[in-house]
Amino acid sequence: MQPEICVLDLAEIETLLEWAAAEGWNPGQRDATPFRTADPEGFFGCFVEGAMVSGISAIAYSDDFGFIGLYITRKDLRGRGYGRLVWERAMAYLGGRTIGLDGVPEQQPNYARMGFAADYGTARWSGVIDAAHCAGHAETRNATETDLDRIAAFDPAFFPAPRKAFLGAWLAAATSARLIEKDGEIFGYGAVRQCRDGSKIGPLFAKTPQAAKALLAGLVADIGSGRVDIDVPLIQLGFIAWLEAAGLARGFETARMYRGTAPALHMAGVFAVTSLELG
Repeated sequence: MQPEICVLDLAEIETLLEWAAAEGWNPGQRDATPFRTADPEGFFGCFVEGAMVSGISAIAYSDDFGFIGLYITRKDLRGRGYGRLVWERAMAYLGGRTIGLDGVPEQQPNYARMGFAADYGTARWSGVIDAAHCAGHAETRNATETDLDRIAAFDPAFFPAPRKAFLGAWLAAATSARLIEKDGEIFGYGAVRQCRDGSKIGPLFAKTPQAAKALLAGLVADIGSGRVDIDVPLIQLGFIAWLEAAGLARGFETARMYRGTAPALHMAGVFAVTSLELG
């Protein structure tokens, strides 16, 4: 039977996330619904005799920007071209948009041959944070549904496209979401969600390192003790040193790569990416 490429439903996205967990990517336990909210037509699978053998996400955030992620082929069926089929469908779907992805080191040369250029590096810091190191989060507060419009207006300085619907679903699925304000304006926000192993913080966007640390401290206080992961751009040298002093250790690395014009973002305010799967 010929392979068939189909748009994935929610249950099939859940399957793709289980594959991601098996790869060690540690996705969130409630990621599927907000992921699908970002673009219900943007998840593709290759099916052979009714069984999914490969999958990918291709989120069309706007007419100008899209993001590729969750690019996985079943381990027992690799090397047969199934991954290439979903890749080609994803790229065709996103068309002439600037396209971003987070590539692991061994795949970066392949992405480069397909027109992607590295913009910045990211590494994951993991471990149990020393609570005493994170004192001082009184100035943050829990974000509520009524804050969504202001959060969505703050977000585009740090992410390449508007994504209000996704943010609403993402924050609703989070274990905790916090924001910090100054003179009545949002100065930063962050979220933490339960994952297969511990919790993951992201996004963490703030106008100053002090605000980012206060937000992280508040999120950690909300979830209590336990392992956390946080994917941090490598340009954040001071914040990284603070994380290491708090007890976190550096893990695997990726590079944010773009095909097309790289977006102009306030990278000094990006202290943790939202997710490696959706940008």
